[in-house]
Amino acid sequence: MRSLEEALESAVSVTRRGDANSAAAVGGNFVGPNMYGWLFECHGFWHNVLLIASSLAFALYLAVQARKSFSKLSSGRSSIMIAYYGCLWLVSLLNLTWCSLQAWECSPGKEVAWNILSLFTTSGMLFLEVSLVAFLLQGNSASGLHALTRTFVVSGLIVGLDLFLKAIYLFAFGIPLFIDDIENPHKVKWGLWVVHQLVLTAVYGSILFMYHSRWRERLPARPAFYRYVIIMLIMNALALFACGLTGNGAGFGLWLYGATIVCYHAFYLPLLYFTFLADFFQEEDLQLENVYYSEMKDAGFFDGDWE
Repeated sequence: MRSLEEALESAVSVTRRGDANSAAAVGGNFVGPNMYGWLFECHGFWHNVLLIASSLAFALYLAVQARKSFSKLSSGRSSIMIAYYGCLWLVSLLNLTWCSLQAWECSPGKEVAWNILSLFTTSGMLFLEVSLVAFLLQGNSASGLHALTRTFVVSGLIVGLDLFLKAIYLFAFGIPLFIDDIENPHKVKWGLWVVHQLVLTAVYGSILFMYHSRWRERLPARPAFYRYVIIMLIMNALALFACGLTGNGAGFGLWLYGATIVCYHAFYLPLLYFTFLADFFQEEDLQLENVYYSEMKDAGFFDGDWE
């Protein structure tokens, strides 16, 4: 009797496993295992969808505005704007690819490809960030091909050194800079990110200090620039805090760091475009320098000159 009951239970369990496997096969054929892993695995559905949707939306916006932008660039003959617009397009496509391939971070055998893609994507975004700050710090003297060349050379050297060091950390020392694993935290990695974020936070903090000091007249007369600096200062300060927490083993730090990464890759390029390039493509007859001067004057930037 007992043997008969065991046989029946064994048959039922086999049947249940068969039904489960059949359902999984049907689901796999309907959704596709690659599609499921692409959207749901690694960081989760909402993380991946937010990155993909935001980067795709910005790339589509650039594509829709491309004809008008090209016309404005060709008529304006501004080498500075042409260079920044071209770099923006290239980095946007890199960022879209990076956001769309998040599943590579957790896929065995994709580590090298993910590291290379992350290395070039983050370096491209850092180049835009550094070159923009370097160009604007030149103030009213930032015009013409000479200023563009000087800015790109300085920014290229800084970003090239950063890329070289990261490549050494990744491929020579095996430090997983772009692969976050909560079960196996790498303290050296988080120490490196602390230094990286500390440098960026110090740069934006110094610029904000200049704005409230007697050297502020050397900075560009445009309020949007300072709003950009404040946003980036807060973002890098949060990332610095998150890296410090994660390096000390706090799980909340890794969550906060992931949130700053999502915000950076999802919103930095649109922030850059709408802060510094949108006016160039929208203005038809007015001189932008006069517009920026009027904005700064209305904000009380030159009130100290009358004292």
